Amino acid sequence: MSSAIVATMTGKTTPRAATALHKYARLESPGLWREAQGAQRREVIVAFREATLVLSDPKSESALSHWSLPAVTRLNKGALPALYAADAEGGETLELDDPDMIAALETVRDALEAKRPRPGRLRGFVLGAGTSIILALGVFWLPDALIRHTASVLPAATRQAIGQFALADVQRLTGSPCTTPLGTYALTDLADRLFGQHQARILVMREGVSTSAHLPGGVILVGRALIEDQDGPEVLAGMAIMERLRAEMSDPILPVLRHAGLTATFRLLTTGVLPASSVEGYGEALLTTAAGPVPDDLALPRFRAAGVPTSPYARLIDPEGSATQGLRANDPMAGLVPQPLMNDSDWVGLQGICS
Repeated sequence: MSSAIVATMTGKTTPRAATALHKYARLESPGLWREAQGAQRREVIVAFREATLVLSDPKSESALSHWSLPAVTRLNKGALPALYAADAEGGETLELDDPDMIAALETVRDALEAKRPRPGRLRGFVLGAGTSIILALGVFWLPDALIRHTASVLPAATRQAIGQFALADVQRLTGSPCTTPLGTYALTDLADRLFGQHQARILVMREGVSTSAHLPGGVILVGRALIEDQDGPEVLAGMAIMERLRAEMSDPILPVLRHAGLTATFRLLTTGVLPASSVEGYGEALLTTAAGPVPDDLALPRFRAAGVPTSPYARLIDPEGSATQGLRANDPMAGLVPQPLMNDSDWVGLQGICS
């Protein structure tokens, strides 16, 4: 298969990550993907997308995996074929021998690295000086104030990278997300329908997640029972919508930074880097924390806009109906025949995603 199957090479080369991403926005090439350590390698098509690499099956063209570009790690610098990992753990790997794709990946990784503030630079000095002033103002309100300030200035790429660190820690308890070509395609299509293209990822976890949870970077975790024990995707869609609303109500990066602690957050603010070790144990905290309530006046319009009934979700989380009366009584789809969230074949494929 030829290198750079499709490529758009417009504009002058610049170190800025946005320009680099645009330059290679349609670049594709073949590669060899290993889903986990010890797994058999398989051929995939690797494609640049906004802030991600999409690995797809060359026959069905269905997405098999999404890699966050800021988290991609080169495991054999200077050697060929180039070996990349999806994160610092190195469990999921990708081999590339296409020179155009390798050059593009290195250019984008260098551009993203260049965006991170360095100690000694003017920005680092200004941020450090400003943080020192904050440190001098008091110790009682400082930790949360520093965490909130840091969260407010984080770029999207850094948020996605931190979300991947947190996901890796969660997987110690849940195992890797369930994935099959048909199931992954159905999940991606549902997420795009509910939230817009490439705005969120829904991952089905084998164990440890009874209902749902969310992580920075638009990642929504759901338990396999929401699929295997249901007759249709309405409950899954309802859970995903509610998790998305919780993420909008309270920045999901905040609990991660609070868990990481003041020292790690200060380092993130001044250097742009959060040590991966600082999120160790966050998985337990996430999976043992009860989900917060979502007001009906926020939930009902979102369900209505997505064409998703509220009653299936309400019956699952509150069988007696005492806490979800508003969602049951004001179901926006009551008396209507909504458009199916997915066709029968996609639902059957999704139900087997953990088999």
